[in-house]
Amino acid sequence: MSDKHLSSQFDAELNSISTHVLEMGGLVESQLHQAVYALVNMSLESAAQVLDTENRMEMAIDHEIISTIGRRQPTARDLRFLMAISRTTQNLERAGDEVARIARMVKSIIESGTPRNLPISELRLAADLATALLRRSLDSFARLDTQM
Repeated sequence: MSDKHLSSQFDAELNSISTHVLEMGGLVESQLHQAVYALVNMSLESAAQVLDTENRMEMAIDHEIISTIGRRQPTARDLRFLMAISRTTQNLERAGDEVARIARMVKSIIESGTPRNLPISELRLAADLATALLRRSLDSFARLDTQM
């Protein structure tokens, strides 16, 4: 947050929550790269790594938000900021679920022995676009840049 509060502890809590959201976004981005690698290279090991990475950050961040709201009783801008973070984590969780779905599909294709007749270049392009959009979204969140 750009404005300082009277309570430096409150600022620290908001910064901590923001940092956790950015970490969650980084994890989703990393999982997406791993899932695309698994798809392009038909790597069962990479798909399994994506599926083994359980992202429980949404629940931890929501707990931090609820705790902060309960203790600090934020108003106006701070409350809107915390609610926006909550929505952001929901969307990141949903993106992570879709990445896991890709990894499950790759695993299913490999295990079934079905010949891969996939449009890899188009899938890679779509993944690059999704990654760029995720990265820009996280960057605008980090900067609190609503225009971006």
